[in-house]
Amino acid sequence: MTAAGCVLASDVFSVCLTHAFSTEGEEVMGLLIGQLDEKSVAHVSALVILQRSDKRPDRCEISPEQLTDAAMFADSLEHKLKRPMRVIGWYHSHPHITVWPSHVDVRTQADYQMMDPCFVGVIFSVFNIDKQTQESQITVTCFQSVTKYNSANEYERREVPLYIDKKLTFEVHNLQSLVSLPKVLLTEESIAYRASLPSGDGNLVTQLHNASVYSASVCHVLDTLVTPLMKSLNNRLEKNKETKRRLEQEKRNLQSEIEAANMSNYSALNRKPQNVSLLD
Repeated sequence: MTAAGCVLASDVFSVCLTHAFSTEGEEVMGLLIGQLDEKSVAHVSALVILQRSDKRPDRCEISPEQLTDAAMFADSLEHKLKRPMRVIGWYHSHPHITVWPSHVDVRTQADYQMMDPCFVGVIFSVFNIDKQTQESQITVTCFQSVTKYNSANEYERREVPLYIDKKLTFEVHNLQSLVSLPKVLLTEESIAYRASLPSGDGNLVTQLHNASVYSASVCHVLDTLVTPLMKSLNNRLEKNKETKRRLEQEKRNLQSEIEAANMSNYSALNRKPQNVSLLD
């Protein structure tokens, strides 16, 4: 059994894309949470942003501990939302390269499918410029791994139909994942910086260089992610306030119409009948 398709909620798509654009030099990754329907279509409605233990420009890895933590998060969502939830896929970015999975991606995907045949992989290709239009180009694909013909140990990609389920609202758990993204990136930078600190008396110039790189990395996260994110969330808050005011006004108008209609009906029921004389 393999996945027949993948439906990605629009708020999940937005968080994944923001995560993909957060780092231009290395790949980022996360896990997808949702449920599988009777037609083997994966419906993704939540995600877990993963912290990288090792930054690489061409690959990323998910530890067993991260999978366990994501499974526990899916269980908590299942109890909260009162519907089946489990880890059903993973996503990662391809900065400056094609969207198609590498041989490492295909092999990794095959390993996941040994645990769950319907497990899917989603790739976000970002930071690419169209040569003809000179415009930024974003490409997304969903895939699974299948064994090559006449080869039991080699795999190739199988494209899985991907659909975006447009939603007007952001689920709370996905909004929380979006807000946690800066913290994840800053934690990665902090860990990398602490690992560079010498155990004894190190070279002063090297220490200054590493501290400068760390400061520049923190400023980059603040400038490219935190500030735009705060502006976006404030704009969404103002829009929600305006929507709330409009709905409250509509509610008052409807209540006035109902009260007027009730008064009219009450007056009609209590109107005295007129005496009519019959002439012979």
